[in-house]
Amino acid sequence: MRAIMLKQVALGLVVALLASAAAGSQTASAPSNIAADVDRVFAKWTSSTPGCAVGVAVAGQPVLARAYGMADLEHDVPNTPDTIFESGSVAKQFTAMAILLLVKDGKLSLDDPVRTHIPELPDYGMPLTIRHMLTHTSGLRDWGSVAGIAGWPRTTREYTHAHVLEIVSRQKALNFPPGTQWSYSNTGFNLAAIIVSRVSGMPFAEFSAKRLFAPLGMTHTSWRDDHTRIVQGRAIAYAQGQDGYHIEMPFENVHGNGGLLTTVGDLLKWNENYVKPVVGDAALVAEQQQVGKYNDGRDLDYALGLYVRDHRGVKNVYHSGSTAGYRAHLNRFPAAHTSVAVLCNGSSGDATRAANAVSDLYLAARLQPARPAAPTAAPAQAMTPPPTAAQLGELAGTFWSDEAETMLTASVDAGKLVLKRRPDTIIALTAIDKDTFRGSIGTITFRRDADGKVNTLSLKQDRVWDLRFGRR
Repeated sequence: MRAIMLKQVALGLVVALLASAAAGSQTASAPSNIAADVDRVFAKWTSSTPGCAVGVAVAGQPVLARAYGMADLEHDVPNTPDTIFESGSVAKQFTAMAILLLVKDGKLSLDDPVRTHIPELPDYGMPLTIRHMLTHTSGLRDWGSVAGIAGWPRTTREYTHAHVLEIVSRQKALNFPPGTQWSYSNTGFNLAAIIVSRVSGMPFAEFSAKRLFAPLGMTHTSWRDDHTRIVQGRAIAYAQGQDGYHIEMPFENVHGNGGLLTTVGDLLKWNENYVKPVVGDAALVAEQQQVGKYNDGRDLDYALGLYVRDHRGVKNVYHSGSTAGYRAHLNRFPAAHTSVAVLCNGSSGDATRAANAVSDLYLAARLQPARPAAPTAAPAQAMTPPPTAAQLGELAGTFWSDEAETMLTASVDAGKLVLKRRPDTIIALTAIDKDTFRGSIGTITFRRDADGKVNTLSLKQDRVWDLRFGRR
């Protein structure tokens, strides 16, 4: 009888422990049907669409891993939590960590001039450091944007790091003096990956495998340093057109800015390294999360490859990513010791929205009420008379840029100004004033000499400011 009672007590303890573990896996603030709530976040993905994978870790332990939609629509392969996706700019924190490991090794400094390691970079006559590049305060033009201006945006040509160096070496100016402003630039992280290779004496992908991925058990993670390499378990990326989904894969070997192939599970392992460092140490991971500063001492909200902001009142260290048809987002909430990773293989994935929605489920008790979205209104612009035919005629001509190695021809077509670019691109322009126009290529300003004659075309985009084309 006593033996039977002991068995019943032991069984009761086991049941209680299992129930406690199950409750802990959802966290105290999470609803009991949290998996169903997560499913609703991803409800749009079906067996006829691409989709996403999501992973959540609480207190260093995975508590949720789910997947939706298809990894390969042609061969009916579904996504799983172990499917490999490309993570876009989520990769930047890995590149920054590689640099920091070399700093810890005593092989370089964050405040080294970039030209110490990459003499191909033009001398702009002002300090431009590795730290500037890793905080997007370098002023370096984004090489992919320059390539796009030339008519060959990323995903249209097989780019390599040699192409990056060649494009960067042609740039005669920065967007702004380093440390004075902020402009997102992939260039800095590509150059950082090249620096790691040159300083360590091994390819960046090999350095990462040995110093970053292997120590953390990230067995499904690698760099897309050869886009033709077979990667078992990788999801194909897609974009949706009017006639259905089309493959939209990155076929370039440029990496460091992006190009990280990984899973949601491996990303959760990576995030835990910021809590219990295996790669680096406490001082190193703290340094990576320290926000940068402008030259005048003002704080950024960007650290070394990481954003540091609040999400509804809770500190969030995160990054999003987008490459070709892939979308990604990785959140980490230090105070809650909670991480959420979302990886998608459809260009409409909106991984950021999904990751934040899942985060809300796990952080419900900590969150401040969501603020209603502020109404957006187009900035008021003074109405100016449209340029006359004579004024448009003054702007017509051929303009050449050595920096983009591209010719743009301005001409008047049916009373409107257009830009023509070889071989067959025609860009319609809308007048802002008599010398400034807006088009799909950016904002175009025609500049005049002392005699009032147009001699220069200046092009401005988000990541390329004042790229000059001289009149021929």
